[in-house]
Amino acid sequence: MLELIEENEEYCFYENNIKIYKPSKLIGKNFQFGKNIIIDSFTLIQSRELISIGNYCHISSFASITGGGPFSIGEFSGLSSGCRVITATDDLQFHGFGNPTIPKEYRNVKVAPVTIEDFAIIGTNSVILPGVTIGKGASVGAGSIVTKDLEPWGIYIGNRKIGNRDKEGVMRNYEHFMRHKA
Repeated sequence: MLELIEENEEYCFYENNIKIYKPSKLIGKNFQFGKNIIIDSFTLIQSRELISIGNYCHISSFASITGGGPFSIGEFSGLSSGCRVITATDDLQFHGFGNPTIPKEYRNVKVAPVTIEDFAIIGTNSVILPGVTIGKGASVGAGSIVTKDLEPWGIYIGNRKIGNRDKEGVMRNYEHFMRHKA
């Protein structure tokens, strides 16, 4: 796990400039952290399979990553306040019924990885369902429900593409940042 550098009433500060504000809850031990990460207060992240958080990522308050399936978020990406990333869910379309209180043979659980690639931003209170990949540089509008893969550098409301981000501008700004960061 991470080496704790400093702890106070407000946050825990770990090696590699990782700051996790209280009260947040990280359940499990299957985490991989980059550098320069902020996880805000009241965040819940559950790991049964690998949870990977890249460099310069921000996970805002009241966000959650649950379900127990694999999740990765690339560099310079973020989950805004209240986002829900769900890596497993009961599929009630066929034979399954119930919930986690019912033995698995009676349920139809869909577990699938969720991937958010570099430079992607997920808007406030959005929901991302199992098996989705958010392409590099994509932007998802607030309140979206994402049920299928999104192409790189698009601007989306739910699964519907409404525009394109300025890829060249973002990459120029990134290169400038990398040349001048402390």
